[in-house]
Amino acid sequence: MLRFYRFKQSTNVERVALVLAHKGIEVESVLVDPDDRANVREASGQELVPVLVDGDEVVTDSTRIMHWLEDRHPDRPVFPADPAPAAEVEIFIDWFNRVWKREPNMIADALDAGRAGGEDLDRWTARLQRRLDFFEGLLSGRDHLFGEFGAADCAAYPFLRYAVGIDQDDPWTFHRVIHERMPLQPHHVNLRAWIGRMGERPMA
Repeated sequence: MLRFYRFKQSTNVERVALVLAHKGIEVESVLVDPDDRANVREASGQELVPVLVDGDEVVTDSTRIMHWLEDRHPDRPVFPADPAPAAEVEIFIDWFNRVWKREPNMIADALDAGRAGGEDLDRWTARLQRRLDFFEGLLSGRDHLFGEFGAADCAAYPFLRYAVGIDQDDPWTFHRVIHERMPLQPHHVNLRAWIGRMGERPMA
């Protein structure tokens, strides 16, 4: 059985958990303590989650794991088969990882360093808020970001869900940043409905 190294309340872990549940793949979950990462370090040679272990094969990084699962478990696909839609999904996930994540990470780093205000934080917050309209547009007239449920939804939902709520015991500054600085507005009806639909999907 696959071993799945995870933190509680990890957005990147939730990406993979959505794919695993959709494909009906059973895993042995190995919980990693963020303050003591010896078990994931021993398994993978690094300290980040998620990590998937299949015998002697070790796969790190949530996006890479999603592709690995698709290659080895093609039933109930999450990536499009046609080249053009597949390229669009790849571009979206790359944009989300490299561009969208940048501002909340910079804000979280600034807050953790004790820099609670300033023009930079205001500018980064404004970018996060403006990008909500991008997702609202993508969801116009369809239930998921690129039509049918797939990898793009798995990549984005664990982060965007914080626009509507957060667990009281959530310890991560990054999550609080998204929740507090990116609230949905009344006109984000498609995005709110999508978050609700995605919240009903199972996770491994």
